[in-house]
Amino acid sequence: MIDHRYDRQERFYGIGKKGQQLLSSKHVVIVGAGALGSAAAETLVRAGVGKVSMIDRDFVEFSNLHRQQLYTEADADKHIPKAQAAKQRLVMINSEVEITCVTGEADAAALEDLLPADLMIDALDNFDTRMLINDLCQKHNLPWIYGACVGSYGISYTVIPHETPCLHCLTEDIPLDGETCDTVGVIAPAVQMVSVYQTTEALKILTESWSSLHRKLVSFNLWDNESSSLDVSSLKKTDCPSCGKDASHPFLDYRNRSKTEVLCGRDAVQVRPAKQQYLSLPDLKKRYASNVAIDNNYLLVLNVEGKRVVIFKDGRAIIHGINEKEAARTFYQKYIGG
Repeated sequence: MIDHRYDRQERFYGIGKKGQQLLSSKHVVIVGAGALGSAAAETLVRAGVGKVSMIDRDFVEFSNLHRQQLYTEADADKHIPKAQAAKQRLVMINSEVEITCVTGEADAAALEDLLPADLMIDALDNFDTRMLINDLCQKHNLPWIYGACVGSYGISYTVIPHETPCLHCLTEDIPLDGETCDTVGVIAPAVQMVSVYQTTEALKILTESWSSLHRKLVSFNLWDNESSSLDVSSLKKTDCPSCGKDASHPFLDYRNRSKTEVLCGRDAVQVRPAKQQYLSLPDLKKRYASNVAIDNNYLLVLNVEGKRVVIFKDGRAIIHGINEKEAARTFYQKYIGG
């Protein structure tokens, strides 16, 4: 028998040749290219999913390398955007997979540009965008898989529109947005465990093995040897603004999203302009020529007033050395405007 790259996967009873054919015809959107996004993307690309799209707003730093498996020291040295660095590695892993990677904010317009898709995977570190994903997937009847980790704790849940409670339904009864890696750190095994849950559920959905889905909220604490599986089916709400009978999908409105955000583990704040806009990086480079630290095709890094400021084309800026939102907003208005 001639061996081929998916032979061992096809031998598994849950997939087989039919499942492999289904995988090769499916499109997955991964929102975030950090720790969870790296793990999910590599697993699904190696599995032979037909198309994988990723979107991420950030660049590679050395503090990422202990848990974000697609990146290298060279990526961190050059401040390569994660989406671009991820694509460079993924195409080397499996050239048969169509890979699309976008550097930018995962807003509603950007995510809709990546559709149609068969599945969306949450690989984020902020709850604001998760709620946007939740509403977007309800609007487009698209399954998505929530995942989060901090310290040695992780949690995952699969949302199937019209069948399961959505994330908005759960927020009234279950605390889903608490500590961050900024305060308690994170270990790589917690990332890997969450990704195991997410990608296993993803393979079930993509091979249309609907009866095998877990359909429970799973959580664990690896360090304390704890795990749980919670049936949340009774928490689905008919009046939920995201998935109820008269759903309005409130988190798709740009105005309802936070304009400043303290970033996990970074001693930094991201600021978005009050209105969507695109900056001329060459103009900013000329304006602050003596302050330019890094300049590439994707971003501009300035050293100003003892702060490191990373500016993106879409108007976002990450200001390092500030951890208060109002101070970051003032700094942004002073040097960038908006």
